[in-house]
Amino acid sequence: MSAPRYSADALGAYARQLLDAAGVSADHAEAVAQTLVEGDLLGHDTHGLAQLAGYLGELEAGRMTKTGEPLVLSERPAALLWDGRRLPGPSLVLRGIDALIPRARDYGTATLVIRHSHHIACLAAYLLRATEAGFVLLLSCSDPSGQSVAPFGGTRAVFTPNPIAIGVPTSNTPFLIDISASVTTNAMTGRLHKAGEQFPQPWMLDAQGHATREPGVLFADPAGTILPLGGMEAGHKGFGLAVLIEALTSGLAGHGRADPPAGWGATVFMTLYDPEAFGGMPAFNRQMDWLADACRSNPPRPDVERVRMPGDGGMARRADQLAHGVRLHPGIRPALEVWSGRFGVPFPAALDAGEARG
Repeated sequence: MSAPRYSADALGAYARQLLDAAGVSADHAEAVAQTLVEGDLLGHDTHGLAQLAGYLGELEAGRMTKTGEPLVLSERPAALLWDGRRLPGPSLVLRGIDALIPRARDYGTATLVIRHSHHIACLAAYLLRATEAGFVLLLSCSDPSGQSVAPFGGTRAVFTPNPIAIGVPTSNTPFLIDISASVTTNAMTGRLHKAGEQFPQPWMLDAQGHATREPGVLFADPAGTILPLGGMEAGHKGFGLAVLIEALTSGLAGHGRADPPAGWGATVFMTLYDPEAFGGMPAFNRQMDWLADACRSNPPRPDVERVRMPGDGGMARRADQLAHGVRLHPGIRPALEVWSGRFGVPFPAALDAGEARG
């Protein structure tokens, strides 16, 4: 039997109702619901609605701010620093993109750094907001309160997975790049550990520094770590990327791992680039379209059907799920139905075959 599908609109409305019941103001609730559903639409199912139960727990514990605005700590024409006051991360990031768009049009590029954000969910979920307006977006984050990734050659965790995403407009399907400086994420590690499964490759280190497929080492005492991107052989590359992201987030924010931990959250960096301020959008599209054609038409190796650009799979999955309904990971509904019962908000019904989707 195939997995049930759910209307994206119904899932968004359900998330908004739960957040409203938890006391989140309407503007923040809308941003969170939109972003989490977008994550599932693109296929990032560890960072879509899978995050909502955790957010509701953070709200209940008073560790996520429910209402209000970020504080502006520094403001120049093309550079901003906000204190996010632990407001919902999706709301802060979407507001940030909207704040940067007019500045990037005026100055060619504009940057915002946010400290004391809460968790920002799936980075890829924000990229279309920029690319559809004709901008390149570079977005990254770190979590100063968490450590799960050791520096290359070490065994003690210093970093979080430190994701980085880049959205690139083209005249057709945009490039949507969403990677992390580690070979896997905390969320995927936790999911596999809970399910009693292992990684397909040795992506973890135990506390003694031995590579292993066992996700449970991250939760052992003493704890193991996640390997940097590149693993045992080329992990210096992921280590270097993690250091870069720390400089862009914690360094520019003036708040990070050198400060006492203050709860689950994120330090966020984002820059918008307007191609019109450089070589112009037609020239930009010509270069990106040529690159896309050269890659997509590249002869595939024997075990590959075809070469895809970053984002091709996500955009195809998004179109399919908007048309036919969203498939959720089996662990998402049970975790959220606990909150459904508490707040009296029923989980959406699955779509019937042939039912109109929205």
